Amino acid sequence: MTSTVAQSTLSTAINSTLSMTSVPQTSMSPSDPKDQDDYHTVLLVIYSVVLLCGTISLSLMVHVMKSSATSTTSIAVLNLIFAHFIFLLTVPFRMYYYATSQWSLSHGWCKMVSGMIHIHMYMSFVFYVIILITRLLTFYHKADRLAYFQRIHAFILSALVWIAVLVMVPCIIHFSYGKKNNNGNKTDDNKTDDTKRCFRFGDNIESAKAANYIISTLIIVVAVVLTALQANVLWVLYKKHRQGCTSQQDFGAQLKSLCFALVMVACFIPYHLFRLYYLEHIHLQNVNEVFLSFTTFNCLDMLTFLGRRTCNVCLLGRAI
Repeated sequence: MTSTVAQSTLSTAINSTLSMTSVPQTSMSPSDPKDQDDYHTVLLVIYSVVLLCGTISLSLMVHVMKSSATSTTSIAVLNLIFAHFIFLLTVPFRMYYYATSQWSLSHGWCKMVSGMIHIHMYMSFVFYVIILITRLLTFYHKADRLAYFQRIHAFILSALVWIAVLVMVPCIIHFSYGKKNNNGNKTDDNKTDDTKRCFRFGDNIESAKAANYIISTLIIVVAVVLTALQANVLWVLYKKHRQGCTSQQDFGAQLKSLCFALVMVACFIPYHLFRLYYLEHIHLQNVNEVFLSFTTFNCLDMLTFLGRRTCNVCLLGRAI
């Protein structure tokens, strides 16, 4: 079931949203070069921070996971780490483009790098949801319903999801993404109207507008609901244990889940709220790129483990 949901969500999201990143409006005049440089500077700073802190975050988490007990939740966390890792490999290419304001690599690689930010966002969202739902089921004493779902099943399911993603996504990017220029005409993958530009694929998103509204609304609602439920769990545990709550292993596990929920809210909701507006104002492609870049700060989610350990909060390291 999780595999079906993950693959369905990813497939719909990629087909309906990859084409909307930085869609120029042909009726408007080109962006002022100075204004474009200002946006590139902001994006360069954002991605530099994400790359540096994200690398530190992943290195820390890999070290922590070595001493953690293997469970369904920890396998979901490992999948999340892998999603971050794959995305971070593409960040230097974005930094290069925003630093030089020109793209000297192939158009096909431009499409791949551009698409990875969407793939990363949706895969991260799916794994956040899996982690939070697993924690909630554990708290409400329904873990026995997942007893049949052994670790080997989780590994197999993860492998199937990633195989599907790694096979399906390149095909979608090659055959569908970036096949139209700003005037709606098909372009050759190796010949673009402006070979020095990237991340600005013009495409007709009118047919996908309804899907975009549904996806953005769904992500906003799910993120808010799961965060509220997770906050309620912590409140229940706090009322039960009061001053001794921080010494409870269950409280520590649920606190980490709340941190994941807050990262999801802070990184994804602003972009999708703006996206609802952007669908009717697609000339705001530069602003859209900035909001989209904010979603990548979820690569820093593993730093929550660093804060827990260095501040000597009494939460056990094997809570995952």
